[in-house]
Amino acid sequence: MPLRLTLKPEERIIINGCIIRNAARRQTLTIENQADVVRGHDLLKEQEVTTPVTRVYFLIQTVLVAAELRDDFNPQIQKSLAELVTVFGSDYTDNILNAANFVSTGDYYKALRALSGLMKHERDLLNLMLHVNTSETHEEQVK
Repeated sequence: MPLRLTLKPEERIIINGCIIRNAARRQTLTIENQADVVRGHDLLKEQEVTTPVTRVYFLIQTVLVAAELRDDFNPQIQKSLAELVTVFGSDYTDNILNAANFVSTGDYYKALRALSGLMKHERDLLNLMLHVNTSETHEEQVK
């Protein structure tokens, strides 16, 4: 089944490692065979890789856009995903196991999608911790 993508003006997309930027108008592309496709807004910038989940997400995105690295990176990706299972509660085990299965079958985009909810959860936890620490520091200063 073909993949139909509608690109916003100036939006970037990567197809089989080739970076493509849309022109000034909205366009629709149809990809008629199997290809590694990822939109620019789904990619992390290197400076955004600061947590365990973003690190493994970045590794997966790396092999998605650079297929020649898959044999070298896949063992590290699987190891990192196994470590995440031990850190996050049972609510996110399915996300992590799905990501590991998608990596095993070479469907790296779906692996990224499986981790996106976990990245949001991790970000929320870190923001909560920051808020709690900031509140405690403020209370100590007031005393």
